Amino acid sequence: MSDEENYFIPPLSKHATAFPDPRSASDEGLLAYGGDLSSHRIITAYKQGIFPWYSQGDPILWWSPNPRLLLYPHNFKVKKSFRRVLRSGKFSVTFDERFSDVIRYCATVPREGQNSTWILPEMEEAYIRLHEEGFAHSVEVYKEEKLVGGLYGVSIGKAFFGESMFSLVSDASKVAFKALSDVLGSRGYDFIECQMKTDHMIRLGAETVERDIFLGALENALEKTTDFGSWQHFKWEYSDGK
Repeated sequence: MSDEENYFIPPLSKHATAFPDPRSASDEGLLAYGGDLSSHRIITAYKQGIFPWYSQGDPILWWSPNPRLLLYPHNFKVKKSFRRVLRSGKFSVTFDERFSDVIRYCATVPREGQNSTWILPEMEEAYIRLHEEGFAHSVEVYKEEKLVGGLYGVSIGKAFFGESMFSLVSDASKVAFKALSDVLGSRGYDFIECQMKTDHMIRLGAETVERDIFLGALENALEKTTDFGSWQHFKWEYSDGK
């Protein structure tokens, strides 16, 4: 029997928010189960490189997979076709204007190959609460004044933990991700954490990083000042010089 098959997944107490060492998890990353989705527990998890992810009917599952997928803000790749989209000016971008709408779209817009969502009602409630407390943030993309794409995630120190994105029209979520990477790059962020590898993110410039290296980089990012509170004052307009 393999080490992964022998690995014991511990339950979390409803009262204490301590997690096992993420380095002890298998490469798949399942670290613990149970507990709750209180703001304190979720922020404690992110600070240790752990995130919640589970389906309807499951207990809350906590993960720290190996490797992790990071985008270093200035490494965002812009292909010629996408550069034309950015130059066209047909999209506009805001930050933290419609967080609840963004997370709801992320939960409900169908995705190829997925029959259900992991953004359950209690997850929506938890991240809306984190937004109200100044930790979770959204990027909104508009076309002709209509919300057509966006993303949301959590910011602590100079690390941004991306959670989900959506598009109602082609390229909208990509515009949101480009705007986020530009603005965070200008503000000295170390990385945008994308959790697990996807071909789409790799094409945009993200790269896989061994969990131990990620956890070390996270410790450094957490020593820096958090952009706490509303990000509505953040502004972005595409420039070829970025």
